[in-house]
Amino acid sequence: MDVFASTDGPESDGHEQVVFCQDKQTGLKAIIAIYSTTLGPALGGTRFYPYATEAEALHDVLDLSRGMAYKNALAGLDLGGGKAVIWGDPERIKTEPLLRAYGRFVESLNGRYYTACDVGTYVADMDLVARETRFVTGRSVEHGGAGDSSVLTAWGVFQGMRAAAEHTWGSPTLAGRRVGVSGLGKVGKHLTGHLIDDGASVVATDVNSKALSWVRQAYPQVDVVADTQALITSDIDVYAPCALGGALDDDTVPALRASVVVGAANNQLAHPGIEKLLADRGVLYAPDYVVNAGGVIQVADEIDGFNFERAKLRATRIFDTTREILRLADAEGVPPAVAADRLAERRMAEVGRLRTIHLR
Repeated sequence: MDVFASTDGPESDGHEQVVFCQDKQTGLKAIIAIYSTTLGPALGGTRFYPYATEAEALHDVLDLSRGMAYKNALAGLDLGGGKAVIWGDPERIKTEPLLRAYGRFVESLNGRYYTACDVGTYVADMDLVARETRFVTGRSVEHGGAGDSSVLTAWGVFQGMRAAAEHTWGSPTLAGRRVGVSGLGKVGKHLTGHLIDDGASVVATDVNSKALSWVRQAYPQVDVVADTQALITSDIDVYAPCALGGALDDDTVPALRASVVVGAANNQLAHPGIEKLLADRGVLYAPDYVVNAGGVIQVADEIDGFNFERAKLRATRIFDTTREILRLADAEGVPPAVAADRLAERRMAEVGRLRTIHLR
């Protein structure tokens, strides 16, 4: 029997709605978190991951959905923030019936939440979810979607890196700079290509041996190191965390040799206060939810009928947004992460207020 419940208790941390979904026959256990619909329907991907406990899954989905609200606001989208997690090992339990059962829960929210791909879910999965709900993006080209959103995610990160380079060294290019890329997944691969094309030298690492084999073959000029610790302590100008969150913590930051951090991973700051630790060390941090918004810009464009050139133009503007945040941080004497939060909250308040003007 399906179980459907929502909570607005203290554990929901200011969210509008947190929905627990279960379908015992397919093994589906999922949580959908809607942080804000102030700017429009919530949009955020579905993460399929073998969390150790339900509490861990809940903590992740709450963090991620809040981040999506801020990301969508700064990307200039008329969309709120949400996220979903499916609790389990996708290699073991992911099936068509499970994904379609999940789609029915998404549909039951009547458009308050649009889903898309995230860690553990792919374009083909979204095509299956879409057989049960209208509220899904990140679909295949064959089904009218945008395809792989990592393309514009990487493009946006590169634009944010260019803005950080201009702010730090006076020129919007990585030419002659050494960039450390941690994580050569879908986004890291594309980012490496942009950096090489721009004239940067790249040092990289990944826990996946297949990813390392790929980079050795595709870009033999890339220096491959054993692990992230070796990467961050090497002679690099820019550190680009492109794997899972929490990459910047109390151990990493003191050891970091780079003067700029710009990467694709979500929730890079392990806990509040890390942004100040970075600033105190003179490390410029471009907030992750600003620079990695290219993917959500890409999938959001599907809602009105996807046009790649239009979406790429919007993702290119991440350069301008990052530049404005860094300028604002200097003007207000705060870390860029604080400046970004303030800018996102300002847009949510000012644009969200317009909904109080009732239309007849």
